[in-house]
Amino acid sequence: MITRLTTSIFLFIINILAITQVYADNQTVDPKLRLLLTEAINSSESFDDRFHAEVWLVDMSTRLQRYVKDEKIRLLMLKQIHLEASRSELQPELVLALIEVESHFDSYAISKSGAQGMMQVMPFWLNEIGHPEDNLIDIKTNLRMGCTILKYYMDMEKNNLHKALARYNGSAGSKVYSNKVLIALQRHWYQS
Repeated sequence: MITRLTTSIFLFIINILAITQVYADNQTVDPKLRLLLTEAINSSESFDDRFHAEVWLVDMSTRLQRYVKDEKIRLLMLKQIHLEASRSELQPELVLALIEVESHFDSYAISKSGAQGMMQVMPFWLNEIGHPEDNLIDIKTNLRMGCTILKYYMDMEKNNLHKALARYNGSAGSKVYSNKVLIALQRHWYQS
């Protein structure tokens, strides 16, 4: 029984690695995005003042509780999401909605195509920016790269959310994914 389970897990991991490599080999890398990711890996900042931080963190922590039960982890996650979204000039609530759709806040999530972490970043980016040793399961790394990529697509699409989100998801031309994110934003994260 244990041998079968071990073999199954091993085969699953090999399959994911093979799929990831095939997908990575077929990617066309935009040099501007590579440069932005390289710069993003090397910087930081966040809230304007303590009051704003406390109000936002308390509000969002309550909303995030359904996905992340541990309060300390939830607050650390929210601080990092706010930091990276703000650094990339994105609305933190938009990033929260995207993460809800992509991974349901599971930092260990791995998609069928090999995308990893909360924001489902493709691992080929680590090699492209010269950081093959970085770990996309690490929340800070995943958020830094995911927010940088999303901001790049927002700029590319002149802040058209549908088009930028579709590019982020690899579904350009379709509104299915972007509608999911926008519905999550409206229902769970939007601040009135």
